[in-house]
Amino acid sequence: MEVTNIKYMQPRPSSIVAALYTARDLEVDVAILHGPSGCSFKHARLLEEDGLRVLTTSLADNEFIFGGHDPLVTALQYAEKEFSPGRMAVVGTCVSMIIGEDLQSAVIDSGVTTPTIAIDIHAGYPENIDGVIATLVPAAEAGWISVEELERQRYVLAKANEVERLRGAASQPYIEPSRGDLKHMVADDLLRRVKNDERGVAVLNAKKETAYMFADELLALHEVCPDADIRYIANIEERGLPKVRRDAERIRNAFRDAAVPLEMIGALDEYGANGDTLGQRMVEIAPDFALIAGVPHAIPPLYTKGICCYSITNGPRQVAPLKEIGHQFVVVEIDLHPKTLGVRHVVESEFGAVLRSLA
Repeated sequence: MEVTNIKYMQPRPSSIVAALYTARDLEVDVAILHGPSGCSFKHARLLEEDGLRVLTTSLADNEFIFGGHDPLVTALQYAEKEFSPGRMAVVGTCVSMIIGEDLQSAVIDSGVTTPTIAIDIHAGYPENIDGVIATLVPAAEAGWISVEELERQRYVLAKANEVERLRGAASQPYIEPSRGDLKHMVADDLLRRVKNDERGVAVLNAKKETAYMFADELLALHEVCPDADIRYIANIEERGLPKVRRDAERIRNAFRDAAVPLEMIGALDEYGANGDTLGQRMVEIAPDFALIAGVPHAIPPLYTKGICCYSITNGPRQVAPLKEIGHQFVVVEIDLHPKTLGVRHVVESEFGAVLRSLA
């Protein structure tokens, strides 16, 4: 039987979770999920490691029928009194959408004086970037970001989405997850090329806080091969939402402290829009090999043709697509994201540790 018109047959990121992460990047101190207590449980707990308190109105069958306005008002009043936050956000869920809850009305009726935005979102959107935009629009209306930044965010989000559809985990209905190539074998081959005096380029093109670990791949390579003919490039320019800018500054300082000669191309939220610029720079450098950490598939394959690519991702479903576009070596940093939540410094990577041990 022929199967047609399939979108995805594998789990995809949630727009509710995307809204929570964006609230964190906007320096929201308390987010209130207006829905059942188990909604987005794992990510809510992880985000608490990153300084965002996540509360829930714990809606149950009674509220499903009669509405959850009063529990939300109570939660807002409790959050303001208990935590004295600088900013708050109410984040919708599938339940609040189905029962037609007016989130902004509850914010007004609560009487809280803390700057608070209402994010009308649910998990039924086809793309998780809808959760980001649903957060940024009321943030712009509240004056938390400029209209120019809102439009910039729309652009970089659309480019990130495009990359995932073309060459990422959303490029096929189902992709078999893989742990990639063995790290010690990949590291050994990479060091062999360095010892043979081949010209290289090391690229960090990472998404937001994941750069705290992906940056270590470049730092490790420079540590073990400080005199090699390798150009270092990283997307850590100072642009983006407040937390993103702070993360970029810390990583810039880490490269500076390690005396890595660094060229900066793009910001931490521009990983999807960065591909052509990075690719054109690689063509100018004309390397024999490239170490690409973060979102390697953002670079169109026309730029990597003829270059031996050592690519590092944190997505097991990204291995096959990278192999398909010609990346000879692909390794996966398993559980990278949980390890980079809440940190304020570069975290040692598995591949970086292997490089150091072999050297």
